[in-house]
Amino acid sequence: MIRYFAALRTVSSSLQLILFCLGLLYAWPMLPAASATAEARSWKYLKELSAEERKNIDLRSETPRDATFPYLPAEPYPFTPPYTAEEMGLRAMEFPHIARWNFVQIEDFGNLTSSGYLLSGKTTVLVLHPEPEGLLGYINTKPGEIYARWLSQDTAPPENFGNQMLMVHNRTDQQFTTKTNLFIYSPVLRRVRRFPQPRRQDRFPDSPITYDDFLGRDAWEYSWRIIGTDVLFQTVRFPKGRQTIARSMADGSLKDVSVHSIKLMGEEYPYYTPEGGVPCYVVEAKAKTEWLSNDYYAPRILYWLDQHYFYPLRTEEYGPQGELIFVDERVAELYNPAMEERGYHNFMTLWWNAQLDFLGYAIHDSHQPRQWSEKDREVFFNPDFMRRVWFPVPLKIPIAVRTPEEFFLRPQLYREKFPEERKMQISPELEARIQAQDAAGHLVFTESPNGRK
Repeated sequence: MIRYFAALRTVSSSLQLILFCLGLLYAWPMLPAASATAEARSWKYLKELSAEERKNIDLRSETPRDATFPYLPAEPYPFTPPYTAEEMGLRAMEFPHIARWNFVQIEDFGNLTSSGYLLSGKTTVLVLHPEPEGLLGYINTKPGEIYARWLSQDTAPPENFGNQMLMVHNRTDQQFTTKTNLFIYSPVLRRVRRFPQPRRQDRFPDSPITYDDFLGRDAWEYSWRIIGTDVLFQTVRFPKGRQTIARSMADGSLKDVSVHSIKLMGEEYPYYTPEGGVPCYVVEAKAKTEWLSNDYYAPRILYWLDQHYFYPLRTEEYGPQGELIFVDERVAELYNPAMEERGYHNFMTLWWNAQLDFLGYAIHDSHQPRQWSEKDREVFFNPDFMRRVWFPVPLKIPIAVRTPEEFFLRPQLYREKFPEERKMQISPELEARIQAQDAAGHLVFTESPNGRK
């Protein structure tokens, strides 16, 4: 009997062990998810940061001012750590949509309406900047004087071939407010037309972006505040059916690159977390009424700036009522190593007008820094050159998005991040589209005349 109960206890213990192991096996697939959920809070408010995490942050809101330009700090650019929120905003000015050095590149672009209608094209971009290249050249330019010239020459679609645009940009301040002189050439009209300066809040034709989104904003038009930190792991998202993207190699050949190999700041960036994320400062910019009108369309902007170079990987714009109106997401690469950390430039950009559900993208490839000769400067960067319809730098790259099904996904909303600072109110219809998109792994639209979902 004793042997019987002993054997029974042994069997019972064995059964308990087996059931325990089976329970572990059953729960095992869920354990990483639970762990991931516990570790998913990648963001922290400023008040939650440790002393070590604050070591490069200067919490002062007032600092000594420059004698010539009192809207700039007295400390010479590019500043030294610790950085104030204002200095972070000024450092981020180094990285507008068009790089601040002399170069030529292909810009592949496309816009997708809320009904799923796609417009796409390609343009060759030639850019001329003064010395020194970079933001310092802009800061050193006297207000009212020219600081850059951008020439774009359309190569696709075929009906746009030969269309050209020359943008001549001025340094601005409160007295000199003309930012751009715009010249357009069309082979159909066979003449150059000069257009008045667009209003800053006006959108590009058939595009979700405004001229301020495209040209970049001056940090001194805003007051700055540090909200906290975050780690970004992903910005521009490909649909699940898109596995590769064509890239132009240094020898001019084309190569299909896996979309899963693309990193947020390129291969050279040395500050990825072990999991592959980019640590960011999250800062707020609020429009100053003495610089921008009271009815400026985006009075509050949030930036996710990488913590070392202050490259803006994500931008959120909020309207006068605090509503989300626009998101800009980027993937960057070191396109100009000679400029070191200031040589990063956007490889891919996704724009989303959250009110219109209007998407746009731009891909910069075949990027080549150039030292333009005096003859090049005289010939290429003036309105008369456009009449010749010459393409001085022929560059080739396939169009990246040919159908709406290949288009990038809408940006993630990250509702859980900084809930005290971000008002994520969108229409029920758009909410339903986003949920359907995330479930399907590709863009989803409401019913349209052509039957597209």
